[in-house]
Amino acid sequence: MDDLNQSGLSENSACGLAYITIIPAIIFLIVAPYNKIPNVRFHSWQSIFLCLAWIVINIVLRVFGAAIPFAGFLVWALIPLVGLGLFILWLIVMINAFNGKRFKVPVLYDLAEKQANS
Repeated sequence: MDDLNQSGLSENSACGLAYITIIPAIIFLIVAPYNKIPNVRFHSWQSIFLCLAWIVINIVLRVFGAAIPFAGFLVWALIPLVGLGLFILWLIVMINAFNGKRFKVPVLYDLAEKQANS
């Protein structure tokens, strides 16, 4: 933990920054001392999984919107609402990470926990 304090970045800051984009999350998983801190590893993995889930959900909605003729308009109207929901979820997990807490995102939490402890 002494190495972490010398770098000028606290554990909570590293956890929160992992959610900014996928890039800091990957960096924290590679660079010491962050890759040795379970909490930072957890938030980095959850950030990566959240980003991947966001991409998959977006692709699925767009494919269904293009493939289903009559329901396509409804799906296209849903895309911004789902995006807003995911954005709010992203803010919640990031704020909790900056405050040193873990927010349980269904399915993603278990995956991140498993990866962080392996």
